[in-house]
Parts: sequence; C-alpha cells; structure tokens
Amino acid sequence: MHKYSIGVDFGTLSGRAVIVDLTTGEEVAVAVHEYSHGVMDNKLPDGTSLGVDWALQHPGDYLDVFRITIPQVLKESGVNPDQVVGVGVDFTACTMLPVTPEGVPLCFLEKYRSRPNAWVKLWKHHAAQEEANRLNMIAEERGERFLKRYGGKISSEWMIPKIWQTLNEDPVIYDAAARFIEAADWVIWQLTGRETRNTCTAGYKAIWHKHHGYPSKDFFRALHPKMEDLVDKKLSLELLPAGTRAGVITRAASEMTGLDEGTAVAVANVDAHVSIPAVGITSPGKMLAIIGTSTCHMILGTTEIEVPGMCGVVEDGIIEGFFGYEAGQSCVGDHFQWFAENCTPAEYRNQAIAQGIDIHALLTARAASLKPGESGLVALDWWNGNRSVLVDVDLTGMIAGLTLATKPEEIYRALIEATAYGTRMIIETFEEHGVPVNEFYAAGGIAEKNPFMMQIYADIINREIKISGSPQAPALGSAMFAAVAAGKRSGGFDTIREAAVTMAKVKDQTYLPSEENRKIYDKLYAEYRILYDYFGRGANDVMKRLKLIRKEVRG
Repeated sequence: MHKYSIGVDFGTLSGRAVIVDLTTGEEVAVAVHEYSHGVMDNKLPDGTSLGVDWALQHPGDYLDVFRITIPQVLKESGVNPDQVVGVGVDFTACTMLPVTPEGVPLCFLEKYRSRPNAWVKLWKHHAAQEEANRLNMIAEERGERFLKRYGGKISSEWMIPKIWQTLNEDPVIYDAAARFIEAADWVIWQLTGRETRNTCTAGYKAIWHKHHGYPSKDFFRALHPKMEDLVDKKLSLELLPAGTRAGVITRAASEMTGLDEGTAVAVANVDAHVSIPAVGITSPGKMLAIIGTSTCHMILGTTEIEVPGMCGVVEDGIIEGFFGYEAGQSCVGDHFQWFAENCTPAEYRNQAIAQGIDIHALLTARAASLKPGESGLVALDWWNGNRSVLVDVDLTGMIAGLTLATKPEEIYRALIEATAYGTRMIIETFEEHGVPVNEFYAAGGIAEKNPFMMQIYADIINREIKISGSPQAPALGSAMFAAVAAGKRSGGFDTIREAAVTMAKVKDQTYLPSEENRKIYDKLYAEYRILYDYFGRGANDVMKRLKLIRKEVRG
C-alpha cells in the first residue's frame, strides 16, 4: 500500500494543499482556498481605518485553509487518512501575530478586535519602518555583530520591528500578548496542540543565530525597557530545525482536517526556503528564485559570508550542513497586477474579453511583439520598497523615458524587465562577495505560466534558467519535509536528500539567453544601475521626501 504526505502552503492571498505519493513522487491532488479577508490594508473587518503601509490578515482564514483544502485533496485523490504519514506547512514570513498563553489570537477577543496591532501583521506590513530605522541605528552604535549577517540592515518586514511597533503604538496589546509568534508556528500549534518554533523563521526573521542565540537583553533594553525580557517571556528559546517532528495531529485537528489522530506534523518552514529541495537543490552554487507577488532568492553556501543587502544567512537554515542565504524583491507580481488594474485602457480590457483571455495575457502578448529597448523605457522595481540589496522600504517605483507616444504594453514590459534587473543586481552582489551562482532555477506561478517573462530573465541575467516541475513548489517542499518528519519506518524518508531523489521535480525545458537580446539588455541594465544608485544610495532622497509628505497629509 502506497504512503502519502501532505504539504500546505500559505501564500499572500491564498493557501493550497498538495498530497504526494511517496513511492512515485506524483502529486495526486491539489486544492486551493482564497482567503476570505485577503490582505487588509485599508480597514479592519469592523471598519476601523488603518494607516499608511499597513498590511494585516485574519488568522481565521488560515484555519479555513486546513478545513477546506485537506479534506478536498483526500477526497479527490481517494487516499485514506491512514495512508498519510505526515503533514507539513510553509508560510510567508515574517507574518506574525500576538496570542494568549493558549494560543488564541488577540484579534479573536472582542475587546481587542478594533485594535490594529492585535491582528496578523503580514510579511509586507511596512508600517514598522521607523522602528526598523531606529533598531539599525542602535545596533550600529552598539557594534552589534548580528547586523552584518542581515546585509547591514534589519528590515521592517522582520519580527522585532513589528513587535516594537506594537509596544510603541499599543502597549495594552503588547502587555496582553503572552507570545508573539510567526503564523507558520501558530498554524502548527493548531494542528499539534502545543507551541513549537522553527529555526528557519527565527534565523532569517527574528535575529537568532545557531551559536549566538538572540541578541542580548542589553540590546533589547536599549530598544525599550519593556523589551528586555522579550525573548524569555514572549518568544521562545526552544527552536526546532526543519524536518523534525513538531508533534502529531490532535483530536481537534483531526476533526478539522480529516487526518488521523497521531499523524506526524513537521516543524513549520518558510515558503521560499522549503522550495529549495522541491527543485532538487541539495548542494551549493544553485540559486532558486520563487517568483510570485514578491520574489525570494535562495542559495546554499559552505561558509558564512557577509553579503551587503542580503536578507540573512543561517546555518542549517534551508538544508542541514549548509549555510542558507536569502535575498529578495518586495514587488514583482504585485506591480504587474497594480498596472493591470489601474493603468489599462478600456479598449484593452474589451479586447481581452472578446478574445476570452485575461488582461495580463493580452498585455503579455502585446509586450512580446516589442524588441528589447524599443520602448525607450527603464523602470525601477521598488513599487513596494527594496528588500535587496538596499533594504529600504521607503523607496518607491519609477519609470524613465515616458512620452506621449508610450503605450501600456511598453510600460508593462518595462516593469517585467525591472524585476529581472533587480534579480541581476542580487546575483552580482552575491558573486562579488564570494558566493558563486553557477546555476539558476525559478519556481512559482509566474515561472510556471509566463514563458515570455522567463525568457526576458534569461536574457538579462545571461544564464540558463531551469523551471520547477511542480506548479506548487512550496507545498511540494512542505510535503517532502512532512515525509522526513514521519521517517522511513512509517513510509517516509530519513533525510531531505533522500526525499529529493523521489519527490523533487524540474522541467525538461529550460530558457537560454539570446546573445542579441543580451547585448541590448546590458546597455539598459547599465542605465538601471545608474538610476539604482542615484535614487537608492542617498544622492537624491526624493522618494522618501514624497512619502513623508504623503504620510503627513494623510495623517
């Protein structure tokens, strides 16, 4: 009798489950659930207004993913629950929330429902930028050694600035929170009935180090006196590495998911990091870009090297025995969607409807008819800030070269090219500082569905691009770690490398760079770098000044 594992991937707008045959590696069923509340960036469910750069979510949406998708994949696959040896979960990060000692989100309590800081702060919540700026200044003044492990800056997307924002803006919520916890770990708590923390999110998002632990109490006290005991009282010193068992499905979780009580549950992981073994990467020098609403760039190394602007380097953070490096871009699919929704004329929309395609397909087809450089445009990909290499969420988008003759498809193509330039900047920064990038892989919905964009990437980064064989790479990676948490005796695997032999997938088709296009893109990339340095490294802070004016006007 074949055994199976289930991976559940919690993304920005939806969650999905995949059930995988551990004998063949086949993904036998997939189910997707769109979050009912989506991203709350203007108001809470009760109408309470949110400020600038807020991005919250409803934890009830995550439970709905379990309730809906796991029973659905069991039903569609015809797999009996007793054939499922393990379940694993990955999540966006840092996506965090305050909870009671029992793990109840504070936003579930009536008295806190109108308080924004009681809700889940999504990874792209950037309203803690002031706290991030002050944290970086204090860490620099104190000579904190952790700073260089994060490219010289801690991002407002990370755990500590978000917690500090809560304390500064709503100390009642800070005091009421028995724990501040990654949503990744919170959903595992709902399955196992007990709190666990994973080393991946702690290492990349909460300034934890395998050998040095968290920063000192003195550092946290320098941020705020009430934060001196943050780690001991509201985080956790007990951390578990990827692939270990967090616990087993409880009776309540069994009723919620349809899985058997006692089924192994893997320690939580991050969506980008868990995708590495899903494409078969278990050795250094191979970069994976998970391209979606944002992009994460992951690569393994054999030593700990300080790379400017990286999001972090964590020993055993991705695959045991290696240093896992992370970088990323905060806005990719997000700004394609923004453009399609806000900048597309009615005639284009009508044409898309007439052809029976969505507006992105129409814009892509039109953009594909253009030659590189034909539009005369160069854009910066900072429409949701810059995660790497500048680590600055106060930077904003920009397009140079617009004229009265510029067409929507030209702008659309320039935005795509901008994201590829941003990826090239990340690759070059890693290589300049001793982390080689010998191979390049891509995963995620865009990589799977948009050959035009992948060809542009190949031309701009001047590398062959290999594509994940699974459209659900994070969920597949979670299923792989679930199989490891179950172990070989139960029908799983004892190591992630063993799991990768059977379960990892890469397409036969690859994208090779065009020499003709590459030469043109080298010229355009040179212009991108000039704009990158001018607006991003302090020569002209107009973007930040405009953002400050906006904040003052909006209150």
